[in-house]
Amino acid sequence: MAENTEQAAGLTYKGHPLRRVDNFIYYGTMAEKYIIMIQVLDTKKVQDLNVATRVSVQLQLTDPDLKSRDRVVKKSEKESLYEAMDISAIWLERALAGKL
Repeated sequence: MAENTEQAAGLTYKGHPLRRVDNFIYYGTMAEKYIIMIQVLDTKKVQDLNVATRVSVQLQLTDPDLKSRDRVVKKSEKESLYEAMDISAIWLERALAGKL
């Protein structure tokens, strides 16, 4: 049976891949100079779903030779995952275009 190519590629947002590991969401690829790390800090229950109410966003360099705290270029906290993804897309596009 043929595999759907979109499912094989995974989730993407505005042309960049999304990967989730527990409460962390990584936006972008390690092959590029920058990546976004989103951490869900707080959630609340809405019906049967946990909804993020406090989210940390960090623009990071992907250089493996740097210490983790030295990789952080920008950081912010947002009140929803929507706000976090919105600022993430802007930061990542500007960083990859060299417009920091």
